[in-house]
Amino acid sequence: MKNSCIAVPRILLPQPGTDMTAWAVIACDQHTSDRAYWNALDALVGDKPSTLRLTLPEIYLEDEDCPARIARISEEMHAYRARGIFRTLPPGFILVQRQTRFSPLRTGIVLAVDLEAYSYEKGSAALIRATEATILGRIPPRLKIREAAELEFPHIMLLYEDMANAVVSAARACRGERLYDFELNMGGGHVCGDFIADTAPVLAAFDKLVKDGLLFMVGDGNHSLATARAAWENIKRDLPEAERAAHPARYALCEAVNIYDQGIRFEAIHRLVKGVDPDAFARGLRPFGSAEGGLCVHGRHIPLGVAEEVPAAVAAVDAYIAGYLKERGGSVDYVHGEEAVRAYTEAHPDSVGVLLPAMEKSALFGLVKRGGSLPRKTFSMGESEEKRYYIEAKEIRA
Repeated sequence: MKNSCIAVPRILLPQPGTDMTAWAVIACDQHTSDRAYWNALDALVGDKPSTLRLTLPEIYLEDEDCPARIARISEEMHAYRARGIFRTLPPGFILVQRQTRFSPLRTGIVLAVDLEAYSYEKGSAALIRATEATILGRIPPRLKIREAAELEFPHIMLLYEDMANAVVSAARACRGERLYDFELNMGGGHVCGDFIADTAPVLAAFDKLVKDGLLFMVGDGNHSLATARAAWENIKRDLPEAERAAHPARYALCEAVNIYDQGIRFEAIHRLVKGVDPDAFARGLRPFGSAEGGLCVHGRHIPLGVAEEVPAAVAAVDAYIAGYLKERGGSVDYVHGEEAVRAYTEAHPDSVGVLLPAMEKSALFGLVKRGGSLPRKTFSMGESEEKRYYIEAKEIRA
């Protein structure tokens, strides 16, 4: 079959009766400038079983206790399994439906993909390709976590093109037991998941979507998928060829979503530059196009013309920021939502925000096919609250 990149996993979920609202937490790469969010989440979870104890929010990556946090993740995974918190489903997929205050419904399918079919190299012809440039320096800290872990929890979202919505139609026709149905914490909306035991019709529908050697593009979590690939490369070096196909680390759990799904909206990812003179920064960044962009200085919006094609605008802004920081110091963060940028710059006088336009989602596959991966953080699939929450798990140890 053309879609040999898809595998049917045995998914792990918490046992029935688990407080799922405490269990599921948002992707680790969100709210990276908002410790209040993570403090509030920690208080909400308390001592209940939660993926907050099994993942590492990136806001803690630079903290002194980060190595201890990583060690605790591995210990907690082992303890959760020893306590019987998980149940293992038969081989199958999960049809996931997610509602938020931003979008009425997003429908995806949790499945596994073969990491041998994925590449983040620019110009790759792999079945699964990165949409954005991969920063190799972001892989090592994530690799430390994965190499010590027994389980993976995905926030990776893969996009595919399906104008007829044939994949989801096949999945709906095959769905069975309702596995979970609950409210997500911290404003994440509502999510439910139905088990799909008969995966053949879904696989056949995916098979028909392979075009020009491409099936999936990574919409969210590319660095997580790149880390999984790096971990697998390390493992397979010591494996006999005959054992490689069945090793669980070769396959990564993801959620696949049709790019034309009504719940997929592309939002801009703004740049938040910290530890700088905002007025000097703003004076140096001159308009370089006619499309609408902007600066946030002391909470005030200043119009800025940017390039019409969003990837070009992002590349130009990032180049300016990199040059400025190299010469004068400071740091950069990536933030969803203009209001969050405005509020931060108003509260922190040594910061400035660069507001970028959103890209049309229909342009994605064509842009990547023509020019390879886009600049890092070119687009976001919705607001922070819409990002994937950790719910399902898969074993990655033999």
